[in-house]
Amino acid sequence: MRVGAASEVILQRSFDELGTPLADVTFCVLDLETTGGNRNDDMITEIGVVKVRAGECLGTFQTLVNPGRAIPPQISILTGLTDVLVAPAPRIEAVLPSLLSFLGDAVLVAHNAQFDVGFIRAALRRSERPEWNGVVVDTVHLARRLVRDEVPNCKLGTLASRLRLDHQPSHRALDDALATTDLLHLLIERASGLGVLGLDDLVALGKIGGHPMAPKLKLTAGLPRSPGVYTFRGAGDRVLYVGKATNLRQRVRSYFGSDDRRKIGPMLRETVAVGHVEMPDPLTAEVVETRMIGQLLPRYNRRGTTANKYCYLRLDTETAWPRLSIVKNPARLGLHLGPLPSRKMASLVQEAIQTALPLRRCTQRLGRNYTAPLDAPVCSAAQLGVAHCPCSGTADPGDYAAAVELCARAFDGDHAYVVERLRDRMRSLAGQQRFEEAATTRDRLSALLGAVRRTQLLDALGQSKNAEVTHGDTTWILSDGYLVDTRTSTALTSALPAGPLGSITVGEPVPREHADEALCLAKFFDKHAAHLDVVCSGDWRFPIAMNEKIPPLERAA
Repeated sequence: MRVGAASEVILQRSFDELGTPLADVTFCVLDLETTGGNRNDDMITEIGVVKVRAGECLGTFQTLVNPGRAIPPQISILTGLTDVLVAPAPRIEAVLPSLLSFLGDAVLVAHNAQFDVGFIRAALRRSERPEWNGVVVDTVHLARRLVRDEVPNCKLGTLASRLRLDHQPSHRALDDALATTDLLHLLIERASGLGVLGLDDLVALGKIGGHPMAPKLKLTAGLPRSPGVYTFRGAGDRVLYVGKATNLRQRVRSYFGSDDRRKIGPMLRETVAVGHVEMPDPLTAEVVETRMIGQLLPRYNRRGTTANKYCYLRLDTETAWPRLSIVKNPARLGLHLGPLPSRKMASLVQEAIQTALPLRRCTQRLGRNYTAPLDAPVCSAAQLGVAHCPCSGTADPGDYAAAVELCARAFDGDHAYVVERLRDRMRSLAGQQRFEEAATTRDRLSALLGAVRRTQLLDALGQSKNAEVTHGDTTWILSDGYLVDTRTSTALTSALPAGPLGSITVGEPVPREHADEALCLAKFFDKHAAHLDVVCSGDWRFPIAMNEKIPPLERAA
């Protein structure tokens, strides 16, 4: 079977976000002109501030300031500011309230921030105002870490010229602030390649030279700038952590950007070596990472224990009165959803189906020839009209079989009836202003849709059997739902460094230990389905045609 192709650049985005995401941070980029370099004796003559968030300019603040003293001639030559020009301007005491209001709780950015922040703090002290202790980002320190090898020095003028920033500094406050803003955005873009996506990491990046584990950066000297899998190793060559990267050198070095984030500090203290395996592409690296974590169970990988938490939702169709149950391992008979990532999610899916369909909830074993005792009580769920109760003899076999059939269809992806019943219940509860119960129903519906989609992705991967999937210049060779080999125009792997943890047999649930690799492959193929060239011996079912939307809860006025 062959599916049409188109080319597209493969992108792998890191979602290792730490602290406040940079896209959500408001920055105020500050620049000052002064009468000299002594914060205690010299005074501010001009202030320029640019407020930005997510690359968008939110406003500017600019004012001349009367320093209350003569401006030295050399400063006038440098800045163009003269005593006559600043004479009508307000004194700094009058400017500070407006400046502080404009800054608000934004992160302050400056080029050589110690100078600018020092003058602001000195002015606050002279005005007997509270000390300012906000978060500061210094673009000089960032530039030294990120672009020092590209420029002769890290002066603002040099950086603006060599890096071709849109604005060029002119020794006037607002012009210099605009140039520093351009520099900030460029440095943030460069820093993202090091895994810096949060404010705390950006601040820490400028202090990497003082990182307690900075001497261990030498362990990364031999790392290539290519996709692959890396390992932090402790004494006795024991693997502490396994990770993947599109750029091994950048990713591993980024761990030295802060001390104790996500237990990185303790791990680095134990590290005595850094190993790596180059891979042809990021997807193969992710697969190999998954296999190595599953085989080695490194202490600092939380994902190493996830497979042990996986479970399945089972419908025991081989019994006379089928019921739903959560099982650790799939049974030989019956229908299964999963593997699901946790018992909590499996419980939500079970509750979703039981909310929509009157399946029995008791755990009593009912054989084919079961006859209810005359005095058998009716269970509470049946008394409420939300479930059949065959153990009391009150259930109609035909009605029950119809409910089981609808449940089986939902397991197989035809969940329209169940979804509509849950949506009706959400609307009814919201209309009665029972919003907590409506939200619970929404959560159950979301879990059901997620579980069905997850199962369909895994099933679609298994249905492909033996396949060669090409995306751009990369071809992945698959067999029974696991990756056998990867070819590119420039590289050919003779064997992956770690074998598969399992495979997929059509018609059977995917083993728990193989779920991570299978989902990694299936999600990638589903996302890029329109741009793949596929040859397979089975049935290629990507993309999965499922796009159920959950309606928002509408509160009554």
